[in-house]
Amino acid sequence: MTTRREFLKKSGQGALLAGASAMVPGIANAANFYNNDINDGLSSEPDNKLNYKPKYKLPFDFGMGGVPFGNEFEQISEKQAFETMEAAWNTGVRLYDVAPFYGLGLAERRYGMFLHNQKREDYVLSTKVGRLLKASKDINDKTLYPMSHSPNNVTYDYSASAVRRSIEDSLQRLGIDSIDIVYVHDVAPDNKWLNGRWKEHFEVATKGAFPELEKMKKEGLIKAWGVGVNTPDPILKVMQVANPDIILMASQYSLIEHKNALNNVFPEVRKNNVSLVMGTNLNAGFLSGSNRYNYGGKPIPQEFLKKREDLLKVAKRHNVDLRTAALQFALYPDVAAAIIPGVKAPYQIKEDWESMNVAIPEAFWLELKSERLIEENAPIKKQV
Repeated sequence: MTTRREFLKKSGQGALLAGASAMVPGIANAANFYNNDINDGLSSEPDNKLNYKPKYKLPFDFGMGGVPFGNEFEQISEKQAFETMEAAWNTGVRLYDVAPFYGLGLAERRYGMFLHNQKREDYVLSTKVGRLLKASKDINDKTLYPMSHSPNNVTYDYSASAVRRSIEDSLQRLGIDSIDIVYVHDVAPDNKWLNGRWKEHFEVATKGAFPELEKMKKEGLIKAWGVGVNTPDPILKVMQVANPDIILMASQYSLIEHKNALNNVFPEVRKNNVSLVMGTNLNAGFLSGSNRYNYGGKPIPQEFLKKREDLLKVAKRHNVDLRTAALQFALYPDVAAAIIPGVKAPYQIKEDWESMNVAIPEAFWLELKSERLIEENAPIKKQV
């Protein structure tokens, strides 16, 4: 096996590509994970898991992320972006994630060009707040998204008034009249643009963004809110000071790294009946063979490079495509509401969709556990 396409074809999923456009609109679960037999690796069910009832449950467990449409990693033409969105829609994808920060407005504008032609009730859209965009002829930092050619400067503001302004701006860029989910974006220690003062900004959000989003939910302007972050501290903290519904947990649950999320974040999420959208499950393409890890982390640690090689060796022995396994792995936990892989071309979103329908042998997962490549208590799929 040399490509994922060959793997999918050998797995009997090739017909999905040809027949994807015939799928019933609005039924966009790529796989019935909630109805399939998942082995969580635990000898007994903890009480908080038995009582876990998410406050907000997404109707779709597979979506599409918006980072590539902001030209973060490479320049994507308007034509290619539109064709990719059209392919996603025709395949059955109805969950979309974006943010003002992605391309400094570019990704939202591109999504809007496509989605404003669709019935609003047919899809779920999430965007983010915390970064206000302000047009200017004098751009402060042209290195943020040099390939987006954006006229916008970025201001970090997690206050209540900024949240209102940000959502109004997003609605205009998107060309739609409502947003389903709003995440407070990157109020976290890894956000280098906060200059080490993330806790101060979090305090502003505690008094401003969080209660304002709760108010907007009660007003019916949004359906759910949470934080969208790459590190665990803000996730644990927001559940202590506010009442989030759903959280975008990026860069924390993948085949490369998942121990902390599994053992420390998931139990608290269950206690608070919060669901998780799992982001960056391929570590920004690292598990697909790219030379980057997450969002620009270089040099890539040798331990991660070695682990990728070890994962590939096991995958080869079991005739499994690693990207396919990584996408499925992220959706196995009971707290996982959805995954939202980023794509840049039509074939990628179609193949990602197909990947969720492929049966992966249980022996593959068991060998990963025996080789200590994934945690012993990591949820896996039982053999059908």
